[in-house]
Amino acid sequence: MNKDIGPILEGWNYRGGDEVTVRKIVGLDGKEKIQVRLELGLYQMETSGRPDGTRPHGHESLLDHYLAVLEEHRRKYGSDEQFKLNNDDCARLRVESLQYYHRRISFFELKEHAAAEQDADHNLQIMDLLKTYAENEADRMLSEQYRAFVLMHRTKARVYQSLERKDYPLALAQIDEAIELIEGFFKEYGRADLIDKAMEVAFLRNWRSEISSEIPVSEPERLERLLREAVDQEDFERAAELRDRLKALRGQAVSQNPP
Repeated sequence: MNKDIGPILEGWNYRGGDEVTVRKIVGLDGKEKIQVRLELGLYQMETSGRPDGTRPHGHESLLDHYLAVLEEHRRKYGSDEQFKLNNDDCARLRVESLQYYHRRISFFELKEHAAAEQDADHNLQIMDLLKTYAENEADRMLSEQYRAFVLMHRTKARVYQSLERKDYPLALAQIDEAIELIEGFFKEYGRADLIDKAMEVAFLRNWRSEISSEIPVSEPERLERLLREAVDQEDFERAAELRDRLKALRGQAVSQNPP
């Protein structure tokens, strides 16, 4: 068998920059795979389960394995006291997080936002596990430093899904919830001073403003907004005209929809 990957890469050029060069293919096992083009080759991931296709200790992921070990500890001792993850445990979980990060980026590029949300949730669960049970503070902080970023990614995935359904109120609520969580994260570690400097918070605030400005409005709502602007600018002639148009529009709606 010829193992040269040249034919696989032929006609599929690496774009470089911030853009992820990604595609889906069907593997020899008949299942979909994700391929990411690199400058000197590619890497390939499974679309479900652990991205590298392995089953650590017979579980779908290393996270699932450690959650099972934790549950067994609770059954045996009646609580999670004395349960700890050592440096090697934490390092293995961080490696798994990196795999899910790469696949999450690929899902975003493929516009598969529900799958991106699942992979973000997976990494947040790893962070929660390390935060609670890591034996060493350094291992906790190596993971926690990315929490705001992953929260932002999960929110992007959720908001994109809401926007696809044109559920604008839910999209705005999801952004508000994420901003609150990220602010709480910084406050928890005594770094409230970083909130207004955080890239994640700035991105979510700006995105909220963009979504708010693009929400479709009815004609009465549009006239009401213009009326408020005219009054604020003391353009009373324009305000009177808008008020008359708004009154006529409402009268027309009543006549068409009698009580």
